[in-house]
Amino acid sequence: MRLLWKARKLIVVVFIPLSLLPLPLIHPTSEACCAYVLMVTAVYWVSEAVPLGAAALVPAFLYPLFGVLKSSEVAAEYCKDTTLLLMGVICLAASIEKWNLHKRIALRMVMIAGAKPGMLVLGFMCCTVFLSMWLSNTSTTAMVMPIAEAVLQQLICTGLADNHDDSETAEAPEDDSAVSDKEDNLDKNQLELLYHNNSSDCTKQELSTLSEVQTGEVNGLGLRPVCHQGFIRQTNGHLPQVAIEIPNVKRVKARRDSQYPTKRDHMICKCLSLSITYAATIGGLITITGTSTNLIFAEQFNTRYPDAKVINFGTWFIFSFPIAIIMLVLTWLWLHFLFLGCNFRETCSLSKKRKTKREMLSEKRIHEEYAKLGPISYPEVVTGVFFILMTLLWFTREPGFVPGWTSLFEKKGYRTDATVSVLLGFLLFLIPARRPFSSSSSSYRDTVDDSESDPLAPMITWKDFQRLMPWEIVILVGGGYALAAGCKVSGLSVWIGRQLEPMSGLPPWAVTLLACLLVSAVTEFASNPATLTVFLPILSALSETLHINPLHTLIPSTMCVSFGVMLPVGNPPNAIVFSYGHVQISDMVKAGFGVNLIGVAVVMLAITTWGVPLFNLTEFPAWAMARNVTGSL
Repeated sequence: MRLLWKARKLIVVVFIPLSLLPLPLIHPTSEACCAYVLMVTAVYWVSEAVPLGAAALVPAFLYPLFGVLKSSEVAAEYCKDTTLLLMGVICLAASIEKWNLHKRIALRMVMIAGAKPGMLVLGFMCCTVFLSMWLSNTSTTAMVMPIAEAVLQQLICTGLADNHDDSETAEAPEDDSAVSDKEDNLDKNQLELLYHNNSSDCTKQELSTLSEVQTGEVNGLGLRPVCHQGFIRQTNGHLPQVAIEIPNVKRVKARRDSQYPTKRDHMICKCLSLSITYAATIGGLITITGTSTNLIFAEQFNTRYPDAKVINFGTWFIFSFPIAIIMLVLTWLWLHFLFLGCNFRETCSLSKKRKTKREMLSEKRIHEEYAKLGPISYPEVVTGVFFILMTLLWFTREPGFVPGWTSLFEKKGYRTDATVSVLLGFLLFLIPARRPFSSSSSSYRDTVDDSESDPLAPMITWKDFQRLMPWEIVILVGGGYALAAGCKVSGLSVWIGRQLEPMSGLPPWAVTLLACLLVSAVTEFASNPATLTVFLPILSALSETLHINPLHTLIPSTMCVSFGVMLPVGNPPNAIVFSYGHVQISDMVKAGFGVNLIGVAVVMLAITTWGVPLFNLTEFPAWAMARNVTGSL
């Protein structure tokens, strides 16, 4: 039995294609053959019996074998406009990470928020949302968590080493029963910080499925007992190892429960850890490049409805930005209520008189970390300028209410967001990282070994780009395009639509709500890109059959597929946060269920209010009608 369990993936890989093979043999039609390929690929994706990228290659050989599509036609689906868009964004992300601009942004925002638990959580959430708008959710989580962990460990160290001063304020001591509630009788000068990672297997397995970040050892920022000031290095995948200075502590034996000075400290650690993964998910919703599922939707939608011309960076941002703001506030309130209680005056006060000694020390630690970055460097300025320029060019390409910069060209429709992205990404390989006409090497921080020897060393190198480029996601997205093309050519999407005609009596909002709840449930156990790739063709066919604007179901479903936040296997950011050891699965399920409900409710509110005039959702558009008529012929 144990041997069968070990070989379960091999059994799935062999058994599923053989068990489904009678379908195309008994019914040798294009629809049946395409359905066979779709089901085999979907099972491989959901079960993760083979890597997601490898499973995405199944249509590349099965479609030609069954005569659904020519090999050259399938190959063309694996590289689309969004692939180039992603490559340009990754170039900018590589520059941001290489020159530590993300760390400067994160620390500055946390300094503004302060060290009060409620404001600290909100500050980290805001900077995580902002970074996740432009970087992958996984990369953002891997960047921010080490900074958050350093702050948390400062709180823990201060509390264990000086527990009797927990309630002292800057002006006068106050009686804070919640903070002074000790869980153990350890001597105040004795300390051992224990790190237990109960999830190494599931974490590594989940992180290996998406190559957005090569985690190596994403096992938290464990603090080892030392007798002198020491340094502990933690690998977060993309970033170089960061040294974190640990205060002088003594080594004693302690139980796991005594890892935290009080139960309140443990709650703060849980709240801050979970807030980062949720904020990364929220930030990924805002831009069309924020997460891979947004890119999958945009390309499949534009491929299926080439005459639509309604989805671009600007329209997506206008629709999703209010969603993110509402979700950010409600998620913060939910986590605060769940872990910190309802005393917002105590946890969110900006008054210096109400700050405890530990909070003041934490603020000092954050300021010290920021001071280590030194003055802003020339490469950071260049990266910031490119960041702003890329955003402005995306917004002004086709804003809709006024003519965009593309109207300056005679030929229309040739320039997309990918054009801007690739152009600016290409320039980063050319622009020197050293300030022009400067012979001093102090004008920028060296992060590459040969920076000093080469005065014309560029902002980023191909190795920097290659280290971040998620090729597995590119192939996965291409596999989704190939499946969609097969469904269209074979007529399978039309057949599926006809089977869904009994749902025609439901109002549009009910159809959308059912779709959102369905994808939200499935994505808890399957990868987000794979789930969306399977559901998009089905929901498109459903919308066409019921004569509902396809955007009414596709956009909410695309957003809700990101709400797999209840389990460590839901998405890589969850796994990264879980691996730090502050939260248990029960904490993730309890908090994630509330965030999931908040997300679905806010998305439904958006699609039934400001989404209606933005996308003209009350009418069945001509571009969808033309697609429906063409597909039925």
